[in-house]
This record gives sequence, structure tokens and C-alpha cells, in this order.
Amino acid sequence: MAAVTDVSENTKSESEVFEITDFTTASEWERFVSRVEEVLNEWNLTGNSTGMSPKKSNYSSGTWEENSQEINFVDFKFSITHYALVQEHENNTNTELEEAPFPFAMQELLCTNNDFPPRAHCLVRCQVPIFVQIQQKWRRLYSGECQGQGVHTEFEMVHLRRVPSQYNHLSGLLDIFKSKTGYTIYPLPPINVAIRFTYILQDWQQHSWPLQPPDFDNLLGGEVGVEEFGKLPFGACEETISELHLSTTWPDLTEGTVLDNDVYSDLDPLHAPHWSLRIKTVEHPQCLLGDLLTDFFKLLGRKETTEEILGRGSAEEEGKDTSDISSALSKLTEPTASVPMSKLSVSNMVHNARRHIKRHRVIDDCPLGADVLNCILQYLFPDAAVDKTENKTPQTNSFGKHAKDQHTDDLFIQLKSAPVQSLTHRLGLCMCLVNLYHGGLRAVAYLWQEFVLELRYRWENSYQMCGLQEAPDLRCCLLHQKLQMLNCCIKRKQARDSIRKSSERSNETAFQNIHQVTEVTAANSSSQITALSPGKFLDSWSDSEEEFFECLSDQWDTESPCIRREKDGNNARAEGRMHPCHNMTLLNSSDLLFIPVTQEPAPMTEDLLEEQSEILAKLGTSAEGAQLRARMQSACLLSDMESFKAANPGSVLEDFVRWYSPRDFLEEIVNENGQTVLKGKLSPRMKIPGNIWVETWENAKAIPAHRQRRLFDDTKEAEKVLHYLEMQKPADLCRHLLPCIIHATILKLKEEEAFENIPTVKKNIQKATIQAGKLLQQFHLDDNNLEDCIDSLIAMEMIIAQFRSLKTKFGIAEAENEDQREKLRLFLNSLLEEPEVVVIGAGQGKVGGIIHRLFLITKETAILDKESEPRKEEERKLTEGDSKIRDFPSPAGREILLRTCIPRPAPYSKALPQRLFCVLTREEFRLVGAFSSDTSFF
Repeated sequence: MAAVTDVSENTKSESEVFEITDFTTASEWERFVSRVEEVLNEWNLTGNSTGMSPKKSNYSSGTWEENSQEINFVDFKFSITHYALVQEHENNTNTELEEAPFPFAMQELLCTNNDFPPRAHCLVRCQVPIFVQIQQKWRRLYSGECQGQGVHTEFEMVHLRRVPSQYNHLSGLLDIFKSKTGYTIYPLPPINVAIRFTYILQDWQQHSWPLQPPDFDNLLGGEVGVEEFGKLPFGACEETISELHLSTTWPDLTEGTVLDNDVYSDLDPLHAPHWSLRIKTVEHPQCLLGDLLTDFFKLLGRKETTEEILGRGSAEEEGKDTSDISSALSKLTEPTASVPMSKLSVSNMVHNARRHIKRHRVIDDCPLGADVLNCILQYLFPDAAVDKTENKTPQTNSFGKHAKDQHTDDLFIQLKSAPVQSLTHRLGLCMCLVNLYHGGLRAVAYLWQEFVLELRYRWENSYQMCGLQEAPDLRCCLLHQKLQMLNCCIKRKQARDSIRKSSERSNETAFQNIHQVTEVTAANSSSQITALSPGKFLDSWSDSEEEFFECLSDQWDTESPCIRREKDGNNARAEGRMHPCHNMTLLNSSDLLFIPVTQEPAPMTEDLLEEQSEILAKLGTSAEGAQLRARMQSACLLSDMESFKAANPGSVLEDFVRWYSPRDFLEEIVNENGQTVLKGKLSPRMKIPGNIWVETWENAKAIPAHRQRRLFDDTKEAEKVLHYLEMQKPADLCRHLLPCIIHATILKLKEEEAFENIPTVKKNIQKATIQAGKLLQQFHLDDNNLEDCIDSLIAMEMIIAQFRSLKTKFGIAEAENEDQREKLRLFLNSLLEEPEVVVIGAGQGKVGGIIHRLFLITKETAILDKESEPRKEEERKLTEGDSKIRDFPSPAGREILLRTCIPRPAPYSKALPQRLFCVLTREEFRLVGAFSSDTSFF
């Protein structure tokens, strides 16, 4: 209590108020101890801890949980952590747990099931219930104790840099253990001994790396061909396994059954009853696919434009550029032209000027050589070698898929990339390889510039591109949609050119027919000649290709104008018919209702849809905004109504609704004098005042589709796409192509894993695919999440490389039969997944024999390297028995556990467990002791 304040009830004056200070306030040390007790109570660690039997606990494969709390002592912070093995307790509600003779931690001191765990906290090896870390942290020194009912255990540690010579063997360590426990009783109780020696193999000179890196200098040679650009590199360029650790264990020995001193040792690793193996891998080995992904991802952070990266030429060349472009634009204003109007477009003139400029560039300054560039363009545009004048349409849109690629067709939807072998997919592969092997950022910028120039050339000359569908697929990445849009524009342009040529041929045929008719039948009336007049016959064709749209459908009304006029019975002429609509007739006449030829809706890419949505949203919710929004969205409706009126003269809005939106026409069948009469009315939705359908129908004129203003202006849209592509920075391009790169990487990992059958990699590929799918579906990608995704893909390549390295070292290909190969494969998979793997049969088994051979080959190699040196005297005196031991090098680490149960500190005290754990390596000597005492009978 800090202070107590007392105020008199009879006096309210402030002068009579007094304080009493309590000097019994707890000190900082008392507060610290109290806080420790509170934490132990919160964790329920104050009662008897019987827990699970030590024989049932598994510290190696079990799950550990941690609880941590920070405790302050004055201004210094301490951290207290509780480590516990998660256990499943049996439900014994009716049976009371018996009280243990001494704490669970003391019982663990005698348990041999958990000696030498492969992965655990450093203190798990001595099972300290409460401990404090002392001295420097790097020394890992702890001091602790365990208190029970009448028992007490002290945990002590000794750490030295070097092993004292008198304690460098089992005999010396037994002397330490006996002196510490006070061995004064006779007969002496047995001391249980557990020993583990660890041998390290890190010399792989006799095992060449199985994955030789490709010869990049000959990547574009005649032996490789252009298909090499479609193959991602894979594998490690260096050894991925740094060390192999073999642990030989003697788990259950007693003092006197084994001899190990400074003169002789019985501990032969070949005769150890238990062997276990673990591997140590290189942390960040150089891998081909990993380098490709890492370098490509770095481009996302660059800010330079293509012009800034490639630079400009001399001032003289810049002047030529301006003059060339100016002269190109001036040609459009010339009064007469000697070339067709189709060639006098802005894009065509600018492109020709740029090609002229390009010829003046210095060839030596190009980041990519001519051979490399031609090889890449041939890979991207395989139809370039075909004579385009003979065939302007690609024969296939898929580059020819193989049967093995069919199962990957849906993966691009999940990753929002592009189909395999599409133009976008191939472009991504080329950009990655060019960035890694052929010049980096400058080469990427240069290739992109050439790619866009090729696209413009194809647009201006009406050459479609292979590997692209006809309309933008919103399931794909935005770049793929843009290329699809350009290809769609090229297709529309080809159709218009084809119709124009066919109309010209029709004109010539019509003039010839008129000339023949005039010569043969000169007495015919002028009205008949007028009916066949070319001016009237071609009055439906537009003179301006920019204003009107020529219908792309091949289904034309084959009836002549005269026949249609007689059939319709009025002056209006039906145009642009396809076929009757289910034998339906018009409501105001008995004429059939024909389905009209309509314009195809304008294709849109993802960004255009988003832009249109934003514009419509900005119009607001007012009446004017709603009306304007409806008009913007009714362009296609107006076109269809005009086509319908042209195909069905005398039709009304109800007729159009019956075909266009049948649900908005409510039909009624009425019998009048035995005759069936069809009547109907519009739905209530259509009768709302100010309905946009009624207003649009009133404003619609009878114009067939081929005479209407184009809904989709392919010229305008193509120029917008080309401008968008030209303005892309290399970083923006890489961000567009990244989904395709991740897609190709996952396919490559699946392909390589299928050869090895590694369960861990197969499971990780599935997880990475799901993670990448969620990430790439977002319109704006997060760089941090992208980097994590790429790191996970690189990790899988390293695992496959590690497995292949182990395959070569363990000689799976040299196994006797398929069963033996499968066992070795499972063993190597366990090495990659688990921290330590037991070798079945120890040194006498098949795997043990392979491991022994590895150490033996390393020893022979070391001897051959030292043949020129004089042999030492001790090597000449080796016996045959010692030569087997010398097949292995000196142990890199020795771990020895000594246990016993004796009364301490007096002979009449309770017998309690005593334990000493010894670690001997080349760089340290560590003793960890747990010595128990009886506090009741001492």
C-alpha cells in the first residue's frame, strides 16, 4: 500500500487533513519475485506434475508449445518462457492420479528414450524445469533447479573452449561423474552409458554435380534452334549438399562392458547398433530458374522509360527523325495521291518514317545482335517465314498444342496469365531469357520496341497474329487482352477489305451486264435500265470507311430489290435479313418476322470496362445522369433496332421486343369466330414513362447493319492499343508479364518433379499455385506478396536440385532392382523432409554400406593426394582391426550420457537419479549435470 488518507468527519477544513505514510511498501526485488509467482500460477505449474510417462514422451517428433512473459526488475527486462510438449491425456475421470515419488523432471533423468534428439531446445536434453541463463548468451550457459517433496535437484553446466586431455575419453568422464556424485557406497551401483559419435563428410570430389549448366554461348547455335527460347533453365550451378552427418549410437551400455581411454577404444562405428543420417544444405545455392526469376523481379522496381534506357542518337540523327515524320504527315494533305486511300493513314505514314529512321541507326549500338533478334522474332511470329501475300490469315491460333499441354489449359485462368504457347506466354519467356543472358534491361527495352514495331506493321498490312483468340478474354492478363484486341481489329479490317474488293468486282460485273443488255435489247424502257443502274444497286455501300460499317456476315438476303418490293407490297425495301424467326409474323401484317443482320458488340478489355464503369458511376443518381447513362449504354440497342426496322418494314416496337427480349412481351391468344388471333402487350417495365426503349425506337431509322456507323471502330481501337503498348515502360511490361512467368515456372516445376516423384515438392506446388492464384487475381499486385511467392517457387527448385544431388551420391541408378531403387528413393525423400533419418540395418544394411563406401572413397582420395608426402610412422603401424576404424575420420562430435540412481548426500538418503551429459567437439567441451539430493534424510 503506497499511502492511506484519513479525513475527519467533524471538520471540513483543509488544514485539519493529515496523511499517514506506509513504509512497508514492497521492494523491487519483492515485486519481481511476486510477478514470477503470478506467472507460474497462470501457467498452472505450481502443483504436482505427474504428466505422461517418460517412456511415452517423444521429444524428437512431438509438438512443442511456448508461452512467454516479460518481467521487469527496476529498468531491466527479463523474459520467462515455458517450453512444454503437447500431450494427449487419457480421460480418467473416475480414477485419481497417484502422487509421483518425485517430480517428473527427475524421472526424465533416467529415461533413455529421448537421448540425442535430432531437433530440440538445448535445455531439452537435460529437462530443466526452472532455469536462468547466465554469462554471455553465445556460451548457452544455464543454471537451474527442481524442488520436490523432500528432494532437490541442481542443474550445473561447465563450458570450455578446449577439451582437457585427461577427459577426452569415457574413462576420464566417468571419474568426473563419480567424484561429483560422491560414490562412497559399496557395492557400487551400475552406471548406464549412452554414447553417440558424429562423423561429417563434406568432400564430394568423386561425385560430380549431376546438373551441368547449359552452354549459353551456343544457345542460339544451329544445333539448338529457336525452340530453346520456350524452355526455362532449371537446376543448380553448384553443389547443394554441403555436409553429410552420420551419427553412430550405442544406446545402452554399462560401465565395464566398453573400453575407451587415451590408448585404445572399442567403439567401432561399423558395429554400432544404431545409425542415423542428416544432411546440411547450402543456404543460397545459385540456381538457374531462381536467378531468372530474381533478376526479372528486380526489373519491377526500375523507373526508366524505353527512350531513357536506349538513349537517343546524335543531334543530326534527331533532326532527320523530325524531318522524316513531318514529311510523312505532310503527305496526308497533298491534293492528289498516287497510292490508294487505305495506305494514306497516319499510322502507316508514321510507321514507314520510323522504319526509315531505324535504318539510320548504328548497328553496333544495338543491345541484341541481329541473329538473336531474328531468332526471337521467328519464335514469337512463326508465320513470318510464310509468304503473307498468299495467306494473310494464320492457319492456327495455338501454335499447335501437344497432348501433354491439355491438362494445363485451365491453369492460366486460375493464375490470370495467358494460355500456354500463346503469343503473350512466349513473349514472357523471351523477355526472361533476354534479361538473364542477353543484355539485361537494355536488351529487354530494345526487344519490346521491336515487338511493338512488328505489331504496328501487322496492323497496317492486315496480318493476323498466331496464338491469340479472336476476342479479349477477361480471364487472362491485361497484356494478353490488349494483344487480342489488336488481333480483333486486324480481323475486322481484313473483313472490310475483303468486302470492299468483292464490291469492286460486283461493280465491274454489273457494268458488264448493263453493257450487254443495252446492246441486245435497245428497245427496253429506261425504267428497267434504271432498276439495274449501278448507282441504285450499290446505294447501300458507304463511301467513307471511317463513318459506316460494312457488314461482316455472309448470310445476305438473296432476293433482288424488285422481288422484295413486290413481296412487301409497299415502297419500303427489306434489307439485311438472315432468316425467319420461328415462323413468327408481324403483329400489323401477315409478313414473316426476319432476324436481321446486326453488328457484333464492341469487344472491351479489362481496363476499358473499369474506365467505363467509373464514368457511369460519376454521372450520379440524378434524373439527368440516369438518362445520360442510359443513352451511353443504348448504342448497341439503337443499332439493333435500326437493323430490325430495315429487315422488317412496317414493324412496331412490340415486334422488336418479341425477338429481342421475349420476356417483356406478354402474349394472349384470343378466339374470334373460331379463328385464333395472337394478341399481346408490353410488360409493365416497358410502359414506364421515359423508357429508353420507346425513345430509342422512335429515333431509330431503317438502316441495315452494313450502312450503319460502326459500333466498333477498329482503326481507332487499334491505334489506342498500339499507343498503350508504346507508352509502357520496361517495368510496366514486366509487371504485365509476371503472371505468365509464374505460370511457366509452375509448369516447369511440375515437369521436373514428375521425373523425381518428391511428395514434399508436389504438395508445395499445389500450395504455391493456390497462393499465386489469389495474388494474381488482384488488379493491383503487391510487390511484397509477389516476392514471397517467388521465393517459395525458388525453394522448390532447390529441393529438386538437392534430391538429384543425393541421387547421384547414393547411386540410385546403380541399384540392383526396382524395389531397391524405390527404397533408396524413399530414404532420400525422408532426408529432405525430416531433421534426422534412421538407417535401417545400421552399418550392415544396404544404405549403411553405401554410406560406408562414401567415407571410404573420401579417405582413399585423401591418401592419393598425399602420396608424394612421406608416410607417418603411425600409419605404418596400423593393424587390420584399426584399418576398419580408420575408414571413418575422427569424430567431429562425441556425446556421452552417464546415468545412475544412488542415495545422496548420505548413504541412508533416498536413492535419487543422477545424470551427466558430456559434449566433446573440436571447439568446445561442455558438461551438463543434474545431481539430486534428499532434503529430508541428509
